[in-house]
Amino acid sequence: MKKILLLTLFLTAIACQKKETTKETDKESTTIKDEHTFSKPDLAVVKHLDLDIKVDFDTQTISGKASWQIDNISKGTEIIFDENTLDITKVTLGDDEKETKFDLGKEVEFHGKPLHVTIEPNTTKVTIYYTTSKEAIALQWLTPQQTADKKKPFLFSQGESIWSRTWIPCQDSPGVRFTYNAKVTVPKDLLAVMSAVNPQQKNDTGVYTFKQDKAIPSYLMAIAVGDLQFQSIDNRTGVYAEPSVLKKAAWEFAELGKMVVAAEKLYGPYRWGRYDVLVLPPSFPYGGMENPNLTFLTPGVIAGDRSLTSLLAHELGHSWSGNLVTNATWDDIWLNEGFTTYVEHRIGEAIFGKKEFEMQNVITRKELTDNVAEYGDTNPDTRLKVSLTGRNPDDGINQIPYVKGYAFLRVIENAVGREKFDVFIKNYFDAHAFKSITTEDFVKYLNENLIKGDKALADKIQLEDWIYKPGIPANITPVSSPEFDAIDQIQKTWRQTGVKGLSQKITSTPEKQHFIDNLPTDITPKEMQELDAEFNFTKGGNFIIKRQWFVPSIRYKYTAAYPAIEQFLLTSSRTGSVMMLYKEMAKTPEGKKWAQQIFDKAKSGYHATTIQSVEDLLK
Repeated sequence: MKKILLLTLFLTAIACQKKETTKETDKESTTIKDEHTFSKPDLAVVKHLDLDIKVDFDTQTISGKASWQIDNISKGTEIIFDENTLDITKVTLGDDEKETKFDLGKEVEFHGKPLHVTIEPNTTKVTIYYTTSKEAIALQWLTPQQTADKKKPFLFSQGESIWSRTWIPCQDSPGVRFTYNAKVTVPKDLLAVMSAVNPQQKNDTGVYTFKQDKAIPSYLMAIAVGDLQFQSIDNRTGVYAEPSVLKKAAWEFAELGKMVVAAEKLYGPYRWGRYDVLVLPPSFPYGGMENPNLTFLTPGVIAGDRSLTSLLAHELGHSWSGNLVTNATWDDIWLNEGFTTYVEHRIGEAIFGKKEFEMQNVITRKELTDNVAEYGDTNPDTRLKVSLTGRNPDDGINQIPYVKGYAFLRVIENAVGREKFDVFIKNYFDAHAFKSITTEDFVKYLNENLIKGDKALADKIQLEDWIYKPGIPANITPVSSPEFDAIDQIQKTWRQTGVKGLSQKITSTPEKQHFIDNLPTDITPKEMQELDAEFNFTKGGNFIIKRQWFVPSIRYKYTAAYPAIEQFLLTSSRTGSVMMLYKEMAKTPEGKKWAQQIFDKAKSGYHATTIQSVEDLLK
């Protein structure tokens, strides 16, 4: 903190201020510097968007106008927006649409170009006319053949981290929040949905209107257009999907309403009105995306037995951590993902019980140790507060902020007790609702509201080590699972006793995952075949189990699974999952050649971010 020292020098009393050297944990974020936006929101900032666009599947473009209500804080003559691959045709000021000058600055890799717009000191409205290009990373246009029903085309957006600027000219920083209304014109046989209050059925005009009255950052702007239908689950939750998928999805997510209630009991009211999910075609690059009001979800979560719906608990958790309280920059992404992983596990415990909670803790811990080992425990990217300056901020969207952030919050919970920590988190969400904050803001809040100068407690938590240093601190909370301990015993004996009957002892998804992840390193293809015959791993319907099984199948050359591996990579674009397999393939020259052959066939169905990740790996 700042201190004022009064110094008397010679005979003249001179008042001077001296900033005391501080630890990083005492910093306050007065001016947030986001390295991944050209905009200068401290000078002129957007407040509300009126979007009027047309979606054209023939040209694969979106065109129209973005009308921004702005606050010209500095009373200056310029406002700066972010854009990337957009065709800007005209910019006007005010309701009378007085045309104004604009120019595009120098292009920066990943970031696009700054859009400089000339304004007046009293300007409150800027309207930008534009058309997207086929290079828009945020937009994926699917042919009918690439959809579930294979009858009509499909469009979806993916804005995180800095890709919303490829379909809307905006101030593309998580530290800038705004409300929006939208008018979207689409082909009459399709339905449009957004990250807002949504229609539940098609109309006969193809024109849909949307309203989001909660201030959100640009990366949560989202749109999808396709042959969609809706089915409600309860009075505030439901599912959108293609007709052939709808009933299966609604059955799979039958506990969605219960999840919302469980989260509310822990962390206070759900503040977004409805919570619906949209099941997307397989090329969606993530497990889920927490777009407000409408989570975008991979179809891979539909296992037919409700065994993978814990993913929904994560995306629902973002309604508090991420959407309600948002990381101010991508260097602070652990505030979104670490907190949400914690909330996910707590919702999961409330819905599925303590045994599931303990098993997920062990799985999450393995993900942490594996990821830190892959990066190296001195790698600065294993810190919670990272530095992504000059890099693609998508580099920060890896498992570290999720699982290390979760482990850190478990350390705090363990130090103060769950009851006290629950009150703290609920108050934290309330205090920062609809705000974007930095790591330093969180640390300040933690110090003032939980640690409160208690040195023994601070020493127990060791937040400096967790947030600002690489690797895994020594005070990490131990995890264990009696169910997994039993599987570890089975792992020691099954090669002698045989595999018959194992599938009756190892039944749940986390149990199977733990068994697969800990197979003997000298396992033979014949033993792999015996296990496959017992469990039906290769041909089963569970996305997670198949993905985990395919890793040792590649590693130990279980060739009987190769056709299924290829089919998996051809029909899924979930970046983390396909990268897991491509990475394993790339460890050998013949495997890398095989990976390239599959990728050449698969990439037309992959999202642009997935393509980039695989290309970087296979170079």
